[in-house]
Amino acid sequence: MHLIIFIWGFTGILGKLIHLDAIVIVWYRVIIAPLFLGLFFILTKRSFNIELKYLWKIVIVGFFVASHWLTFYYSIQLSTASLGVLCLSTTTLHVTWIEPIVMKRKFSWVEFAMGAIVIFGIYFISGDFNATERTAMYFGLASALCAALFSVFNAKLSEEVPSSQMTFYEMIIGFIFVTIFLAWQGKLDLELFKMTGSDLAWLLFLGIVCTSFAFLVMIEIVKRLGAFTASLSINLEPVYTILLAIVILNEHKLLNMNFYIGSIVIILVVVLNGIIKHYQKNHSTINSI
Repeated sequence: MHLIIFIWGFTGILGKLIHLDAIVIVWYRVIIAPLFLGLFFILTKRSFNIELKYLWKIVIVGFFVASHWLTFYYSIQLSTASLGVLCLSTTTLHVTWIEPIVMKRKFSWVEFAMGAIVIFGIYFISGDFNATERTAMYFGLASALCAALFSVFNAKLSEEVPSSQMTFYEMIIGFIFVTIFLAWQGKLDLELFKMTGSDLAWLLFLGIVCTSFAFLVMIEIVKRLGAFTASLSINLEPVYTILLAIVILNEHKLLNMNFYIGSIVIILVVVLNGIIKHYQKNHSTINSI
């Protein structure tokens, strides 16, 4: 499980290692991932069939997936991988107010309070930011919001649609949206295929290993370890990314003490949120017995 989370942590680093525009990176990601998933379906003789009544829901989630990745890589390219993934760690706290609306559950004031602490952590980090870094932070926070919307709607949709088929078609919808966006910007031309050998290798790694393979393996892990263990451990992704960014990109030279203090506050709150949810779940189970 931690190997998969480590791989996901590496996706932020790829935003710096791949020397292409953010939108081009995402375009290739939503091409490579469904191709690999489709091959997996063929080899394992899985069905591609899906009921048409769910198509409009998949279109919405696919849009959020594409938007999440676009804003995430724009954030990283404008600033650092550490900042981008730290903003992304607020996804869990966006879920706390989106879930009651979508899943019709009770609003939690405890989660709201933790969200306020995270906002303080972001404010503390951004105190010394220049204009570009602030823009990167806004993109990062927008990415977290899109990721939360994607997660909640996906959870709702997975009650009716098999996860692997759902992801396959979401990637295709994401490809359609990004292609339309490229065409609107006038960038849908042969320049898209101009890249170095290292860029191609990293794109294949991103699409196959970090997306398709990681997703398929995590499904099996969740079945064995449970959703709580997996979701709580995934909160360590920002830690892995920041450590990788220090080693690979030397980002420790670009980050001040405020960043690390704010990072610790945000990560602790996100982990605490998972622990509280686990306690509440166990408490409600005991009461029901």
